[in-house]
Amino acid sequence: MGNSSHETNDGGWNPYLAGALSGLVSVISVGVAGHYLGASTTFVRTAGMLEKVIAPEHMSKLDYFVKIVPKIDWQWMFVVGIFIGALIAAVTSGSFRWQALPDMWQERFGSNSRGKRAIFAFVGGAIAMFGARLADGCPSGHGLSGSLQLALSGFISLACFFIGGMIVAYLIYGRRSS
Repeated sequence: MGNSSHETNDGGWNPYLAGALSGLVSVISVGVAGHYLGASTTFVRTAGMLEKVIAPEHMSKLDYFVKIVPKIDWQWMFVVGIFIGALIAAVTSGSFRWQALPDMWQERFGSNSRGKRAIFAFVGGAIAMFGARLADGCPSGHGLSGSLQLALSGFISLACFFIGGMIVAYLIYGRRSS
């Protein structure tokens, strides 16, 4: 069975096509909705919506949620669309599978390292979300949307994300020999 133009040898999407489609979505988002892409505020809004249900009195006293109103908006639906689109892409490319630990993680830490993986994922997610809120936006907002506007800060952000990602990947996985 030969490769189609949108798949790589491992059954996943060609990264150049995926990148081009992401860029197209960015341009369409600005052109149609008048918004640049971003995602981190969605998680804050979701936390606010949950807190509104669980502890509405406490939530109403938080000044933070005056600025960021907990509601379902275009960005919230965008994040839902990311999940649905990723699921569709994985299923249609034949790369979808349920897997507790990625192969690369198992090679490095063994198959009995679910707890370690959960801790790394939680801590990494907490650090990323803290940084996103501290910077008043997420990597897609500062990097992708910033570079789309030809902002120097957007290009600096992207470079820092890639460099940081490479350093952390090296620290966690080490050098791979092919």
